[in-house]
Parts: sequence; structure tokens; C-alpha cells
Amino acid sequence: MLSCGQVGKTYSTERGTVDAVRAIDLEVPRGEFVAIVGRSGSGKSSLMAMIGGLSRPTRGTICVHGVDIWALPDDRLAQLRSREIGFVFQFASLLPTLRLVDNVALPALLGRPRETQAAYRTAAQLLDQVGLAGYADAYPMEISSGEQRRAVLARALINAPSLLLADEPTSDLDEQTELAIMDWLKALNRSGQMTLIMVTHNLRLTAEADRTLQIANGSLVS
Repeated sequence: MLSCGQVGKTYSTERGTVDAVRAIDLEVPRGEFVAIVGRSGSGKSSLMAMIGGLSRPTRGTICVHGVDIWALPDDRLAQLRSREIGFVFQFASLLPTLRLVDNVALPALLGRPRETQAAYRTAAQLLDQVGLAGYADAYPMEISSGEQRRAVLARALINAPSLLLADEPTSDLDEQTELAIMDWLKALNRSGQMTLIMVTHNLRLTAEADRTLQIANGSLVS
């Protein structure tokens, strides 16, 4: 499903270069649930952005379904990212001028305008599943940060991705909602529909994963 070979990311700063990710090798079979832990600044989010096709590695290869995603032309990479990879960002990142249902439906409409009705039906169903059925017409500024987080999760799943990358997906959520969201994600994962890679600081959630990896100073240590 996912293969990372000697993946690294170096940033240039006024104080010199910073190796955010250092030569990471990672194999994730289809259907696995992997949790990634580590201190802030350890490279977790940088690694997720590269796997998700959002930030180009400085070196190394990343393959999804056997395809080296960073060898693809931009249009092919955008298509793969839209249809195969769902991404829950660390911050809500909802478009403030769109209703929640519009935000959730948007990824399903890009390049496929004839599927508008189906996209909105699916968006409404996903909002219902994350407990936001009554907020479809609300704007992001009208709901709490925890509710925004749930809307982002719904948006990430609109195209039924085979790979979900979740960067702190349950932050800002109360414990009851966190458990409900995790049960839903686990059900999708266990059904074989979705491979799940989750970054979290909540060690309680790692108990639900098939495997837990730790990153320190940009390297995998376990």
C-alpha cells in the first residue's frame, strides 16, 4: 500500500539547514492502522505531508499502490491525491466563505461537476456520521473548533480514500466524541476499505493501532 525509501526533508533557514526528516524507511501494508508518536518538532507532520503528496521530499521515494508519487507530473499527482488519499490536517483549514456541506463536498466536485447531487448526498451523510447533521448550512465561524475538526474529518473521507493520513484527528474533541470518531475510523479500517496512518500525542489512542512507531529528531526509533 505504502512504501517509503530513505525519505528525507531538509529546510533552509537563516541559521542554516535543518533536517526535519532523516532517511526514513517505512512499509505499510493495505488495511493496517499505524500510529505515529513523537515530541513536537520531531518530524511527524513533515513526514505526513510528504506521504500525502503535499510537500516534496528532499531525497528518497514514496510509493502508493506501487506508484512513485513524486515522479508523477503535477496533474497526475493531484488526481492521485484527490482520489486515493484523505488528509486530516492538524488545523481545521475549512474555507470560511463556504457552508460545512460545501466544504465537505468540494473535493468530490473537483474535475467532476456532473456529480454534484451525489457529492452533496454523500457530504450530508458524512456530516451525520460525525454528529453534525444539523449543521450542514452553518459556516465554520458559527461552530466550535471541535465541530470544525469533525467537519474536516468528513471532508477527508468524501472520496472514500484508500489511505487516510490523520494528523491529531481528535484534538479539540471531548472524550465521548473522540471515542465515537475513533470507533468509526476503526470500523472503516477493519472493513478493509481504508489504510490509516495517524499522528497523535494521545497514548491512549495508540492502543487501538496495529502498530505504533516513534519519531525522534526526524528518524524512526521504533
